[in-house]
Amino acid sequence: MAHPLQLGFQDATSPIMEELLHFHDHTLMIMFLISTLVLYIISLTLSTKLTHTNTMDAQEMETAWTILPAIILILIALPSLRILYMMDEVNNPLLTVKTMGHQWYWSYEYTDYEDLNFDSYMIPTSDLEPGQFRLLEVDNRTVLPVEVPIRMLISSEDVLHSWTIPSLGIKTDAIPGRLNQTTLMSSRPGLYYGQCSEICGSNHSFMPIVLELTPLKHFESWSTSML
Repeated sequence: MAHPLQLGFQDATSPIMEELLHFHDHTLMIMFLISTLVLYIISLTLSTKLTHTNTMDAQEMETAWTILPAIILILIALPSLRILYMMDEVNNPLLTVKTMGHQWYWSYEYTDYEDLNFDSYMIPTSDLEPGQFRLLEVDNRTVLPVEVPIRMLISSEDVLHSWTIPSLGIKTDAIPGRLNQTTLMSSRPGLYYGQCSEICGSNHSFMPIVLELTPLKHFESWSTSML
């Protein structure tokens, strides 16, 4: 999860988030090189009064500064499109979980089980136990297995919401009357926090999401105890 004064992204815990972090670093390096070049040209222009006649009306120069930005855009677009297709891809999910957004809580239904569903509300500050996080803890955590492809079906019962887990690289809108789909797969167990990322009313800030990702045998024990 995020830390105080953190400037970067949260640590990646899914293959998609790792790809997003690599793409961020790739794009940031290109932006840094462009900014450095522009600042150098500006400083050179302001610090000298000399004018090179070959740069004032040169077809070669105009061709270069037309082709070079096109190449840079291609270098950014190709990995971006690759990640977009990876995020939309669904590879034989072993588990499907339906998530419904409400004002102001989440409900979960494990569709592969006959009667496994629950609501997840934020724990009030007055009821928190030592070590729990304010505005992030819920009464019923969403337990999922690690290293297993999981399909999340996300919708809403009232207004727009957004189901977001930053460390997994997931942000999917919950829209009334529409069923959105995303794929989730974690590479390591742990607790992962998120929040509703679409303004949905007065208690928008009180819709946390907590995923408890465990080994498959622990998930099976939990699901058996919940039935």
